[in-house]
Amino acid sequence: AALRINFRGVGRSTGSFDQGLGEKDDVDGAICWITGRYPDLPLALMGYSFGAWVALQVGYSDPRVAAMVGIAPPLDLYAMDFLNQNHKPSLFIVGTQDEFCSRESIRQLQLHLPAASSLQILEGADHFFSEQTDPVMRLISGFFQKLPAGPSAL
Repeated sequence: AALRINFRGVGRSTGSFDQGLGEKDDVDGAICWITGRYPDLPLALMGYSFGAWVALQVGYSDPRVAAMVGIAPPLDLYAMDFLNQNHKPSLFIVGTQDEFCSRESIRQLQLHLPAASSLQILEGADHFFSEQTDPVMRLISGFFQKLPAGPSAL
């Protein structure tokens, strides 16, 4: 099962941008909905850019979340030190040409990640992984295939 959400104020969603605070409530609401509908399935959170920052904050501390994927987390824009305490299986995908993720930020993340986390660096990839979506999809598929129960994605 998969559920894709827009944060408040995006697309036809109601509300307005809330600097990540209300957006965490959006993620929690989505978790409540999907776990209510599929209570026996393990749950994984996946987010891109700002969505990665928000989803990862919620996911690492929520016991309902079994695994996480962060695609192009904007390491230069938002503090992600909380990931140092994350012990859930997690995959982080960054590009060496990401304008919101400097090589130094990538190095710092790499130095402090716990053993359950994996950092994949795509050489030459920008923030949008232009012309590199296939490698990103392969990395994500491989990550989920290696998990014991194959969690659903949110």
